[in-house]
Amino acid sequence: MDRETITSQKVLERILFDESAEPKALPLSLLAHITSNFSDDKEIGCGGFARVYRGMLDSGTVAVKKLHDLVDMDEKKFSEEIHCLMKAKHKNIVRFLGYCSDTQGEMVVCEGKLVLADVRQRLLCFEYLPKGSLDKQITDT
Repeated sequence: MDRETITSQKVLERILFDESAEPKALPLSLLAHITSNFSDDKEIGCGGFARVYRGMLDSGTVAVKKLHDLVDMDEKKFSEEIHCLMKAKHKNIVRFLGYCSDTQGEMVVCEGKLVLADVRQRLLCFEYLPKGSLDKQITDT
């Protein structure tokens, strides 16, 4: 684990345990590390817009929501979503801990040619609730 990932993990752990701490930008390397590179065995949910993974920290667990690549959301809309999540604070709402918006160049085949394309990844990090989603709690009772 590199220095940035170690430092970021400590910041995330501090946010997790300090309810007054504000959500922060998190590096993709940290979110990949704590989810074992988004491995299938860490997946805890999947929907039309994202997959959710269990992220393991040294002192706790978080939920990492990785938006699907096909979700058409420009930077402005993603920023607005983050802003709304940062303002939403209530005992009955899962705590928002951080976010990641990462764009990297990647060689892909387009019309039979290799081209350098921007590959965007957007992720949201929340506190982990071990009992699952509200709809599961309601339907199981």
